[in-house]
Parts: sequence; C-alpha cells; structure tokens
Amino acid sequence: MTPFTPGRLDRSSPFYVAGHGGLVGSALWRKLSAEGFTNTIGRTSKEMDLKDRAAVFAFFAEERPRYVALAAAKVGGILANKTYPVDFLSENIRIQVNVMDAAQEYGVERLLFLGSSCIYPKLAPQPLKEEYLLTGPLEETNDAYAIAKISGIMQVQAMRKQYGLPWISAMPTNLYGPGDNFSAQGSHVLPALIRRLDEARVRGDKSVTNWGTGAPRREFLHVDDLADACLHLLENYDGPQHVNVGVGADMTIKELAGLIAGTIGYEGALRWDATKPDGTPRKLMDVGKLEALGWTARISLQDGIESTYAWYRANRNGLRD
Repeated sequence: MTPFTPGRLDRSSPFYVAGHGGLVGSALWRKLSAEGFTNTIGRTSKEMDLKDRAAVFAFFAEERPRYVALAAAKVGGILANKTYPVDFLSENIRIQVNVMDAAQEYGVERLLFLGSSCIYPKLAPQPLKEEYLLTGPLEETNDAYAIAKISGIMQVQAMRKQYGLPWISAMPTNLYGPGDNFSAQGSHVLPALIRRLDEARVRGDKSVTNWGTGAPRREFLHVDDLADACLHLLENYDGPQHVNVGVGADMTIKELAGLIAGTIGYEGALRWDATKPDGTPRKLMDVGKLEALGWTARISLQDGIESTYAWYRANRNGLRD
C-alpha cells in the first residue's frame, strides 16, 4: 500500500461537516468557507438523525463526501453528564459508529474525529500528554461520555489498521465561543458563568453562588482556534495517535468567574457552594505535538470572552432555556 502524505485539501471536493449546527461544527463551517471550500455539506438533526444507521448510509451513498469532520455529539456539563449517563454513552457511540462505518463503506479519503480532554484519567499527571490515555480511572461525573469518545479514537485506529485509511483524531480542551450552549441545565462552565452573571447584573443581585469550590483549573480554547487547528491537522498530520488541541495555559474557575464578571460589568460578590462537585481537579493539555506540527492558538481568553459575551447579548432572546 502506498504511504499517505498529507497535503492541501481540494477546495472543490465535497466536505461533510457532521454536526455543522453546533458550536464546533459551525466554527468549522465558517473556517472552510473562509478558506475557499465550495462544496461543504451539512444536515441538521431534523434533516438526518445520525443515530439512524440506514439514514446515515443513504446520505453517504447520495453525497459521496471526500472529506469528513465528525463534530456531531451529545454534549453537556457536569449536571447533565451525571443525570443522563446512558444518553451520553449510547447516543455518542451510535453517532460515531454510523458515520465512520458509512464513511468507510463509501470511500471517504480523510476523516477527522473530534473528542474531548475528558478522555484522560482523573488524576493523570499535568499537563496531559497523548500517551496518558487509558492509564487510570476516569472522572466519575462524565465517565460515560469519556468512554464514548475513547471508543471513537479506537475506531479511527481500527480503520487505519484494517483498511489503511489515513483518518485522524483530535482532542480539544474546554471550548467556548459564538453558538455555545448557554442553557441552565446543559451548558459548560464558561457559558454558564456568562449567563448567570449577566442575569445577576440585570437583576441587580448583590451576590452569585456558583457550583463547587472554584479551585479546579481549566484551559479554555476559542472554537474558531479549534477550527483552524482542525484544518491544519487535516493538511499536515497523519498518524494513529490522537492530537491534543489547546492553548497550553490554564486558570482556576474562580479566576475565570472574576474575569467574566469584569468583562460584563457585574460588581456583586462571587460565592461558592462547596457541597457541589468540582469535577477533575485540573485539565491542562500538553500541546507540544501540535506545536511541533506548526500550529498555536491565536485568540486570547480576554478577547474570546468579550466576543462570546457580545454574541450572547445579541442572541440571548432566542437561546434555549
């Protein structure tokens, strides 16, 4: 078999973005459009249920994409993951298996599977290196989702081994940006804080109580940076090992809350409910592998929060509860 050499993707070839309406998928769509891709394909969940195997195979048979970015997933914060572990495990595995099986069946040349930093053990050494995968127990609050994402990495590796396909996986750190989920029940920490503190500002609340101690450290990557990294990987990387995507720096949740409060103009007290779970103590990605491939993040957290808050204010009347 002739070795595969990554290079510039054909801008006119059909490129399917699975999950193009979500946070990551919409950023990928914007990036591809800006880079001159003219045949980008997407289907909303109402148009095609990726859990429906027959529908997915029929779609691939009709559209015959050359490239696929698998960004579709059921996602949520600590509360949602703790409450609905079956949904996060079952739905994500079915989505991944259906899309990758159909992609193999209909000759997809390049596929990028997107996972999450939660795949790493709860107490793994920091920063998180790619080789730490499967070296210890997972964080209990989102282990079902993590197992689903680990299975996606394994399926990519199996496709490479059995069929010789040059497919790859990328594991982004905590993401945020325009199009994020700001719902009270399903959002991640950064959009949750934006909504909670903005609503407190509008009401004139003297204080806001947040989940946990505020001590865990997290890394935050703007979704437009992730989209840029995804295209860079598709054009510059081929290998069985997943690649971390992050900024290489973190902060405490308490520090993040203070940064967001300052950005939106909330002047009340920030309090913390230590009876609520913190999750993993720290999640900082080692991004040395990605930097060696010639890519680093460009959008600062301050600039990213400002633009995300502006998007939230412009769209908050139409957001899900």
